[in-house]
Amino acid sequence: MAFQLPFKFSGLASDATVDGRSKPSKMMDYDQPLVWVTLLLMLLGMVMVYSASIALPDSPKFRYLEDRNEYFLYRQAMYIIVSMVAAAVVFRIPIAVWQKYAPMLFIGTLVMLVLVLIPGLGVSVNGARRWLSLKVMNLQPSEIMKIAVVLYAADFTVRKQEYMHKLTKGFLPMMVAIGLVGALLLLEPDLGAFGVIVCIAMGILFLGGINIVWFGGIGALLVVIFSAIIALSPFRRARMFAYLDPWEEGNALDKAYQLTHSLIAFGRGEFFGVGLGASVEKLHYLPEAHTDFIMAVIGEELGLVGVLVVVAMFYWLVKRAFDIGRQAIALDQTFAGLAAKGIGIWIGVQTFINMGVNLGLLPTKGLTLPLMSFGGSGVMFNCIGLAILLRIDYENRVRMRGGRT
Repeated sequence: MAFQLPFKFSGLASDATVDGRSKPSKMMDYDQPLVWVTLLLMLLGMVMVYSASIALPDSPKFRYLEDRNEYFLYRQAMYIIVSMVAAAVVFRIPIAVWQKYAPMLFIGTLVMLVLVLIPGLGVSVNGARRWLSLKVMNLQPSEIMKIAVVLYAADFTVRKQEYMHKLTKGFLPMMVAIGLVGALLLLEPDLGAFGVIVCIAMGILFLGGINIVWFGGIGALLVVIFSAIIALSPFRRARMFAYLDPWEEGNALDKAYQLTHSLIAFGRGEFFGVGLGASVEKLHYLPEAHTDFIMAVIGEELGLVGVLVVVAMFYWLVKRAFDIGRQAIALDQTFAGLAAKGIGIWIGVQTFINMGVNLGLLPTKGLTLPLMSFGGSGVMFNCIGLAILLRIDYENRVRMRGGRT
């Protein structure tokens, strides 16, 4: 008898069908803490986006907004609502369907990355061509690719399990696929997204049992490739030198301008912050305060305490993703387990890079903070990724109750 999805945000689960009968269980239908942590991060992000963007209409760049100080708040609220609806729809899709169509999703997203580069189709912002216009909002294919790579790498690892210790059949095809993605992303350019995608693919292959010698060798090769990309690009090279000495006058007024003002924001916040809404750095000193550098505004307004709370929530989210992945693998659902861990790697790596850039631990790179930074594509596909994670956990719970999905 086919299993009927009992998803509902209510108390105890009692609808799991086992051998055609309904049996009560005290196990929840879904991971309630995962949902709450996700919601808290998005809502805190919305508050901080409002705080960080309230002065933007005064700047020449956003003069068209006139006195609409709540513009970014309303937009972020709309993005969150749309993202939650999309997540609810995605949750209802069985993991087997994602596994079946993972290669097609990957190819389709590759096509979108090509369309972005076509003049007239791709939208250019601050010199980068990374978006497709949907009129209501801009769609960023690189965000879709993060999900596509998670699913494709997990499916590839399951299909090629017997060849994972061989270079030509086990690793080379994935390397070619990721290389193609990287070439398209570097043309946008979007080195940050490429770095995250490489980490996702390498992480899943490592967890899937790839030959450790090949893994180490390819890891070293990737370091050389990224170093060469930086060395051969004048603006990336200048940014790297500025990162190494941000307080030198020439750097502080040029390539390290964002970094120095981000560090000033953290310094002003001290332990408990200057108070919500009282940031000075957001008043046209710190560029992109509502997107890439929202963590600096959190540090200034909420202090070390606020920063640690955000870090703790992201740590819990990533740990929970790996716990769900381990449970799925224990239930012989290898694809689901690798996908769950891949989502954890994605959220963890992107969060680490964003926070590292804000704190001066990493060179300045445009990469948003998951769930919190302003932006439609980022929030939506973060929610979709976590909805897939929630679905994996849901199917784990059904199987542990003896049901079928």
